[in-house]
Amino acid sequence: MEFKITKNANLFTIILMALGIVCTIVGVVLEMGHDHGHHLPQRLSGNLLINSFFFFGIAIASLFFLALKYATETAWYVAIKRVIEGVAGFLPFGVGLLLITFAYITLNDGAHIYLWMDEEIVKHDEIIQGKAFYLSKTFFWIRTLVYVTIYLLYYWGFRKRSLLEDQVGGTELHYKNYKKGATFLVFFAVFSSTSAWDWIMSIDVHWFSTLFGWYVFSGMWCTAMIVMVILTLYLKRLGHLERVNENHIHDIGKWVFAISFLWSYLWFSQFMLIWFANIPEETTYFVTRIAHFKVLYFGMFLINFVFPMVLLMSRDAKRHSGLLIFVGLIVFFGHWMDTYIMVMGGSMGENASIGFMEIGLLLLILGLFVRVILTSLTKAPLDVKNHPYLEESIHHEV
Repeated sequence: MEFKITKNANLFTIILMALGIVCTIVGVVLEMGHDHGHHLPQRLSGNLLINSFFFFGIAIASLFFLALKYATETAWYVAIKRVIEGVAGFLPFGVGLLLITFAYITLNDGAHIYLWMDEEIVKHDEIIQGKAFYLSKTFFWIRTLVYVTIYLLYYWGFRKRSLLEDQVGGTELHYKNYKKGATFLVFFAVFSSTSAWDWIMSIDVHWFSTLFGWYVFSGMWCTAMIVMVILTLYLKRLGHLERVNENHIHDIGKWVFAISFLWSYLWFSQFMLIWFANIPEETTYFVTRIAHFKVLYFGMFLINFVFPMVLLMSRDAKRHSGLLIFVGLIVFFGHWMDTYIMVMGGSMGENASIGFMEIGLLLLILGLFVRVILTSLTKAPLDVKNHPYLEESIHHEV
């Protein structure tokens, strides 16, 4: 049975995007009336960066997970392969949103987001001058275009071979995906960190952390697994994915649980090592965020760590659809809050707030995100055919 977007789902995405547009317009108008709109370009570009990066991150982490399963020749995931591809299907749109955001910021000399793009600031800052070769507009765009081009080529390649495998079968395409998956992991091992440095860490241009790239990646990965499990449960409720059983759900739940711990470990490691070393150049990152976002900063850590740890600890919890959705939605917005603090903490600081503009752009891009994924799922049968490990996946037990 082919998947079709239901009327309720269609209406849901329309309402999300409509509310998003209205709230964003209201937010822009209110910001223009406050202090003559002095912070409008900065606040708008910051929110564009938060949401475009956040949802792009979910898509690219899904592509990473698909490549990981190809490279390790995992069997259990085959039953949910189309779900993973569906979430990764947002990647072209995510890339488009990111490029639009970077273009807007670049044309506004960094829009007080990337201070190293403002020549006047660079003239009077020796630290930025020391990074001038790497942090230049031209090199930034070269790196960005290299990242997204390689990501898109791999996504289109995986998708093309996946659909072709349904028709021709055999093992040739499987082994090609195996090799391509391994090479993608090599690229991603580098790009996942360097892109996080370029797009997020360079906002705090005087600060750096060797753990930052891994920390950002783990948040993207955890959120992607949450989207996958919620989408799988939604499709099951509609009568699709008959091959998916509670053992598959359990495995996705285990990934959510495990990656939540990975993210929490990296958060604590980065915080503890820098805080106790007490070097002013390093602690400034946390001092700023604790000073202006104390409740949000520690609150989102507790949400992203405690909720999965306490509620998803047991075997039964990872098989309970209602609990998985409840925890998933809370942690999803917890990781959005993490992205918000990373961007706004280094750009707007004490001038940042969560208002109509923040809520509006989140709802708008969330609606687009859901719509694109659901549309992607209509492009191919949800049940794969002719995969070498299909039978093993169908009879998967844990």
